[in-house]
Amino acid sequence: MANPYAGEVRVILDGAPHEMRLTLGALAELEEELAGETVLNLIERFEGGQFATRDVLALLVAGLRGGGWTGTAKDLLTVEIEGGLVAATKAAALLLVRSFGPGDAA
Repeated sequence: MANPYAGEVRVILDGAPHEMRLTLGALAELEEELAGETVLNLIERFEGGQFATRDVLALLVAGLRGGGWTGTAKDLLTVEIEGGLVAATKAAALLLVRSFGPGDAA
């Protein structure tokens, strides 16, 4: 079960639960994926509702990798994310809130 106080968010891939979290290593990989942008740029896009599906995918991969998953973005292209795009987007946004929001964000 995801621990919101540790910044964790649960996502279901092909019926199996996975805990996501943004560790320092996962954030470094995320910024590499963002090609010259920072995580702050990504947060600003989410806050302004100007994010793209590539942003959602990049966040999911980073969070999953921070949670111990060994897959890649290419692997996520072939899995079923329970709840589809809407659930994936909510999980990505919640991951940002739990990682960078107020300490009591649940």
